[in-house]
Amino acid sequence: MIGTIESLVLAVAAFVGGHFILSSLPVRRGLLEIVSENGFRGIYSLFAISTFVWMLYAYGAAPYVELWPLTEGLRYVPIVVLPFACLFAVIGVTTRTATGVGGEKLLDDPHPVRGIATITRHPFLWGVALWGIAHIATNGDVASLLLFGGLVVLALGGMMHIDYRRRETVGSGWGPVALSTSAIPFVAVIQGRSKIDWAGIGLTRVLAGLAVYVVFLAAHGSLFGVPALP
Repeated sequence: MIGTIESLVLAVAAFVGGHFILSSLPVRRGLLEIVSENGFRGIYSLFAISTFVWMLYAYGAAPYVELWPLTEGLRYVPIVVLPFACLFAVIGVTTRTATGVGGEKLLDDPHPVRGIATITRHPFLWGVALWGIAHIATNGDVASLLLFGGLVVLALGGMMHIDYRRRETVGSGWGPVALSTSAIPFVAVIQGRSKIDWAGIGLTRVLAGLAVYVVFLAAHGSLFGVPALP
């Protein structure tokens, strides 16, 4: 089936759906009764990597079916959006947050909300979502809509899924984090529930995020065969 839109749909469904199924409370609790926490993370990582490779392979082999033409304006969408995507992603993976892997331990801290979490409690997932949206806009074909759209669904749905799991597993301990942060960037700041912790974010992380953006911008043509600059 590889080489068809249908095969890509199946691969994207496996990758996105598998994440939600494995991380759902009933499935996760059932697996933890059989394997350890590290064992579960190993199974989760193996499944995520294998389905991600399958999805990329199916995307590369899928036929090109145009949905909208690439206009001059759309060429600039990634250039404008991806700096923010890189900042959220890099700062997110280098900062411990209550919504990250093992983040439950932070809830025992008197100050569980620091750094990028004062802007959004899901920084890395916002990086993925913005990256996906930018690539949907600039590609405009069915296969790209499926691949990048799947990643956007996983990122945005993952935010709600993580919040739900934290409420169910942590209970009242989740309250202070939920009240002083927001899933949507800057909403808690605008509402006066949070103040941006610039020191916790750190200039080094900001520079690292921008450096990643510049590297991808310069190397995009060599890595993916399509130049990022118009």
